[in-house]
Amino acid sequence: MTITQPDLSVFTTLESEVRSYCRGWPTIFDRAQGSYMYDEDGHTYLDFFAGAGSLNYGHNNPLLKRALLDYLERDGVTHGLDMSTTAKRAFLESFRDVVLRPRGLDHKVMFPGPTGTNAVEAALKLARKVKGRESIVSFTNAFHGMSLGALAVTGNAFKRAGAGIPLVHGTPMPFDDYLDGRTPDFIWFERLLEDAGSGLNKPAAVIVETVQGEGGVNVARAEWLRALASLCQRHDMLLIVDDIQMGCGRTGPFFSFEDAGIVPDIITVSKSISGYGLPMSLTLFRPELDIWEPGEHNGTFRGNNPAFVTAAAALDAYWTDGQMEKQTLSRGEQVEHTLLGLTAEHASAGASYRGRGLVWGLTFADPARASAVCRRAFELGLLIETSGPESEVVKLLPALTIAPDELDEGLRVLTRAVRETD
Repeated sequence: MTITQPDLSVFTTLESEVRSYCRGWPTIFDRAQGSYMYDEDGHTYLDFFAGAGSLNYGHNNPLLKRALLDYLERDGVTHGLDMSTTAKRAFLESFRDVVLRPRGLDHKVMFPGPTGTNAVEAALKLARKVKGRESIVSFTNAFHGMSLGALAVTGNAFKRAGAGIPLVHGTPMPFDDYLDGRTPDFIWFERLLEDAGSGLNKPAAVIVETVQGEGGVNVARAEWLRALASLCQRHDMLLIVDDIQMGCGRTGPFFSFEDAGIVPDIITVSKSISGYGLPMSLTLFRPELDIWEPGEHNGTFRGNNPAFVTAAAALDAYWTDGQMEKQTLSRGEQVEHTLLGLTAEHASAGASYRGRGLVWGLTFADPARASAVCRRAFELGLLIETSGPESEVVKLLPALTIAPDELDEGLRVLTRAVRETD
């Protein structure tokens, strides 16, 4: 693909230096549909990024777009704070009937604000309020958001340094296989909990991702998650599962923890819950934990009614018959087959892969290789990003609705990009 350098002057001179993704994809995007994005010069890009997991159903999904346009055209409420609206009622009823009840969950639904970090902040605040303790345990390479409370339970040193103040009341523990299987699971964690001389303040809760997306596509085993849930129960700690990127079907089931057979006390959901890329997040918790006073936690944009409309439409369109989970797992097998061959071909470069459902990571012995692969993929018309503490993982995050031939097309481009960065 020949790309004429676009005029990016207004972005480089006026927009903050904090901008990130645009540096790896130096073009000006104009429109998007399904699994494709188009820049203003007419170039086409196959999207294996999906809005960092916010577009599980693709760009401008026609079913969701129709529901949104109909709602806006009849002057439906746009901004509703926490007022009762028809759009919120429709979402809550769909979420109860399509997601919660079929899974035997009775969790209450809280709308904490528009972003994932809002959901995490509410979860941490509630856990501390319920247990009357300050400490939260998180895991190595975790990512839970960019506000101060969420950063305190995030592992990435670069992101933590941006806080500018000490990040306190968070204690990291090794994630699954962090020590390469050299020690039994949780031996250090449980020893600290049981030893009055350990210096560990008893935690209110443990927060965990079943798959660490930003941390490098690190996949926790089901047995590790079950052992963690058991540990929390034995030591009177709440279990928070951060399902912001891996929920809404990314790993196959609607919630990423379903395969492990655990039921978290608190669940955070965002990114693809609206289905259309509209800001929306949820904090879900067991009914007995709902000890909030009215207005004790609030936010001006927690009632984003257009997001409720597309969220309900997504649930009704994709989660009533079990087909979305089957399709995601099938597409995942398609990805894994390609990665298996690709890593065998590049074994001498230390290539390996890992993932679940439709989230996959590809790594090499040379950490810089991932960034080179992503740059070449962009030149070839494929949008992929890196993840991991050193940006050492090529992360694949296509839409769940991607067609098999589109997925094959992207995997062929990925294969070419890897070969051309040898």
